[in-house]
Amino acid sequence: MLRSSQPLTGPNRRRCREDELLLAAALAGAARGFVLDMRSAQAAKQARMGGGGTEPKASYPRWKRLHRPLERCDGAAPSAGARGTHPVWDGLASALGARRGRALQESFARLVEACSDASLSMDRWLSRLESSRWLSHVKAALSTACLAAQCLEREEACVLVHGAEGTDTTLLVTALAQLILDPGCRTLTGFQELLEREWIQAGHPFHVRCARSAFSHARPKQEAPLFLLFLDCVWQLGRQFPRSLEFGERLLLALFDSAYASPYGTFLGNSERERRVGTGARAEPRPGGSGLRAAAARRRLCGVRQSTHCLWARLDQPAERAALRNPLYAPNALALWPCVEPQSILLWQGLFLRWIRPAQHLDEAWAEMRRLVEEE
Repeated sequence: MLRSSQPLTGPNRRRCREDELLLAAALAGAARGFVLDMRSAQAAKQARMGGGGTEPKASYPRWKRLHRPLERCDGAAPSAGARGTHPVWDGLASALGARRGRALQESFARLVEACSDASLSMDRWLSRLESSRWLSHVKAALSTACLAAQCLEREEACVLVHGAEGTDTTLLVTALAQLILDPGCRTLTGFQELLEREWIQAGHPFHVRCARSAFSHARPKQEAPLFLLFLDCVWQLGRQFPRSLEFGERLLLALFDSAYASPYGTFLGNSERERRVGTGARAEPRPGGSGLRAAAARRRLCGVRQSTHCLWARLDQPAERAALRNPLYAPNALALWPCVEPQSILLWQGLFLRWIRPAQHLDEAWAEMRRLVEEE
């Protein structure tokens, strides 16, 4: 499985020989490959006006393109990681990405507002839960990840996942697909490595995506809770397969809290470069940027890797690992194929109702299960 940003072919459908050779080599002995595009076919066509687009079919005859428009909930913004450059692309991608990002953020905000109103009647509660469309986003993400996993395991094909930038819904799908197929990713250590590889090192822009929570009245244009959506999907997997994940809800809640507000530097910044700059490296302002914007960029590029502690170091403490470990865990080498029917997708009460319903009984049940397992 590969991931990337979109190819910047432009309206003239330019070819990139290096890309063609790379994807041909990736197929190796496979008969064919699949390109999972996280945009709709219409959105991919519109991207050509800004220099983006899709892989020309004639140049990639052994690859079949499938569109799964998850990027309607993506807050994609331009970055230096795109495959190519175009003078119009920065402004167009920023505008389109801002509109896409609002859908998921507004869904998150509507759900939090409904969950925080304890005066709602049953009918009103169900209506507001449905109108938030959050569970529809969860279902769509799980369905797309299952498609990627099926192409890998059952079709024995190579899969390339990309959206516009490859740092949002692309990472959501590749991370979930690995969790479905790879039992190593379901351990405490393996899950940390998955997050480090697929979210942190891959450049998910946590700084702009998690700038505010749904409790804030501010709505930054680039905000989009993609990482929360991933954590919710992982919770759905853990609920449907309660013995297959070595960790439970407590770890997922800790990760959510750390993404939005944390004394650790693991989720700070928009890229690995921002987290490392500060010891010998120098931040270069973008050409044409104002002095204030360049100064703000330098302040943001503060080298948090060197000046803060790592969240993983705390979670790896023996006492903390024991508290996070699922007492029912039993290694499962099989793939986890979640049910994605609407009746199977439930509200994550441990997160969304945490402020109005105490979790003490859940903690007590967890401790009792751990005690019973230890006595056996």
